Amino acid sequence: MTGRPVRTGRGAGQASAGELLELVRSRRAVTRGALQQATGLSRATVGQRLDRLFRAGWLREGAGGPVDSPLGGRPSITLEFDDEHAMVLAADLDTRHARAAVLSLSGEILAEHSGTLVIDDGPDLVLGELGRWFGELLEKTGRGSESVCGVGLAVPGPVDTETGRVVQPPIMPGWDGYDIRSRLARALAEHTGAAEVPVLVDNDANLMAYGEQRTGYPDCSAFVLVKVSTGIGAGVVVDGAVFRGIDGGAGDIGHIRVPEGAQALCRCGSYGCLAAVASGGAVARRLAETGVPAASGSDVRDLLASGHPDAVGLAREAGRRVGDVLATVVTLLNPGVLMIAGDLAGTAFLTGVRELLYQRALPRSTAHLDVVTSRLGERSGLVGAGAMVVEHLYAPERVEERLRALGV
Repeated sequence: MTGRPVRTGRGAGQASAGELLELVRSRRAVTRGALQQATGLSRATVGQRLDRLFRAGWLREGAGGPVDSPLGGRPSITLEFDDEHAMVLAADLDTRHARAAVLSLSGEILAEHSGTLVIDDGPDLVLGELGRWFGELLEKTGRGSESVCGVGLAVPGPVDTETGRVVQPPIMPGWDGYDIRSRLARALAEHTGAAEVPVLVDNDANLMAYGEQRTGYPDCSAFVLVKVSTGIGAGVVVDGAVFRGIDGGAGDIGHIRVPEGAQALCRCGSYGCLAAVASGGAVARRLAETGVPAASGSDVRDLLASGHPDAVGLAREAGRRVGDVLATVVTLLNPGVLMIAGDLAGTAFLTGVRELLYQRALPRSTAHLDVVTSRLGERSGLVGAGAMVVEHLYAPERVEERLRALGV
């Protein structure tokens, strides 16, 4: 920790309670003295602002830190973000399956449920069922709905994060422009009695990337995750933040045109999309044409797990097609980590990706690139959705709003 005041939107010596909380949460300053040094605030002002955070229940004192002075003395009391004062609800929707969980503010999964939930059944039914799942999960934790501070939802389509509505989603019929936030809030109130809480929605690949980057690669400044399931999508995290483009459409690589798909009709209505020839859904269709029972990416995943030779061969071929497109992505973004996730994320597909990626991309673009598979597996979307809610609620400017609303 240097002696320079922290850069805040309020100028040196004007750091707010929210900015002090951010310093503690990020572990950049965890004692009162370190907060004074980082912000330029006086001891009394630091004390006053910390007092508001203690009264809100968001901070707690930890163990004593090391004694910095060579003359000895009492160790400084460390400060910690209290991740037990509230909980987050999170859900991750796929085309035919969903997962839901209750998470602590630090991302620990406290209760979890997964099951069949078909996106084609429409938002009213699907979100209503999610509300029921959340009610059952809260009962498992033994804590009441008053502990819930927010809800995060991952969906398999492009999202306008300002409104929480999906925008022309190719594989979510009936969801375009639907008010997801309001419907899920009503379902939550119906099944848990919870008062209105923030509901945040984002694309599933974005949240998977966010969850994986934060937990496994926090020092990677350019991180790309590609989800290959029924469809294909990518999430990009740059300098710790999800890159969404101007209206949530960034990362939609499944609809890049590829020459070998010229005759393949995609669910978006166009011909030649990458997803039409290399997604889990595309592999399932080709397997079904040969008499192998497969209807979705999850069916392909099961066949790959059993070592089915046709599934393995088609997965490797799909990986080569995706790898060809990813050569351009890697050249454009120069990421440090390229993670393959989703139903097809196994040895066969990854081998195919690497074959074409390293063949087509410039050596400089791949010299420091790690091509890996998911660490969090099917939980990555849940972890990312929970982190999205926590970062939203405890951002410095929002902390000030919430403290005023609490009257502290």
